[in-house]
Amino acid sequence: MISKDLLSQVRKIEIRTRRVVDDITAGAYHSVFKGAGIEFDEVREYSSEDDIRDIDWNVTARMGAPYVKKYIEERELTVVLAVDVSASSMFGSGDKTKARNAAEIAALLAFSAIRNNDRVGLLIFTDKAEFYLPPKSGKTHGLRLIRELMARRPEGRGTDIAGALDTLMRMLRKRTVVFLISDFIDDKDFSKRLTIANKRHDVVAVRILDPLELAMPKTANLVVEDAESGEALAFPGRNSRRLARYAAAAEAAHAKNEEIFRRAKVDLIDFRLGGEVVKPLVTFFKRRKSKQ
Repeated sequence: MISKDLLSQVRKIEIRTRRVVDDITAGAYHSVFKGAGIEFDEVREYSSEDDIRDIDWNVTARMGAPYVKKYIEERELTVVLAVDVSASSMFGSGDKTKARNAAEIAALLAFSAIRNNDRVGLLIFTDKAEFYLPPKSGKTHGLRLIRELMARRPEGRGTDIAGALDTLMRMLRKRTVVFLISDFIDDKDFSKRLTIANKRHDVVAVRILDPLELAMPKTANLVVEDAESGEALAFPGRNSRRLARYAAAAEAAHAKNEEIFRRAKVDLIDFRLGGEVVKPLVTFFKRRKSKQ
């Protein structure tokens, strides 16, 4: 049975998301993501502005004059949100965890898609595929998607990006826009699977990081536990050398992922806990549109 608290949280996210989608995101989303293909509409008489490759030779032979095929864009898209709910997503040094931030981002993307009559699906994963909701359209389906994401209690603790991509490639038959939402803290190599997945689909990496994952504060002594491995690390607040090594290692790890995205030709949207949620998405839409 769904608790009243969960329903209230889903409702709040839906209301906040609806306002943003109506005011900003829907138009940008529509202009960036095109339909999966084209479908035949009609034939009409050839004009000098037409491409001769569009001539329908069968109709031309029957009519005794050149005719061309006219197509319309197949507008409906399939969008899948692949959301990492591994143990590291439960971390948050402020008032939100990465998991809560991921739910809000997923809601924005889901309702932007639904606003444009696209179908949206959900894959929740850790070190295994935990739950799959096939793509559908409609507000009721969008609310269920967010509810499933917020209510799910994952069985796994680790992260397997490559495994999640393999699952999607088995599930998805037609070209799909895949938003891969994660902190990408994965000790396994997922570069090959990402490259293959992006050739079949349109993969967008959505990275969510906490400021503490980039640099530790120079204040009190800290003991940090790796949520996925259970390993504990001590950070003496006044040990500048150790703090600097941590920052350098963190920067190198995140730079390595950025290089993986670049080589796979996958766009990256970065989010920081405590920062803007809408602005990075709008910036991405504008950047993607400028490449078209």
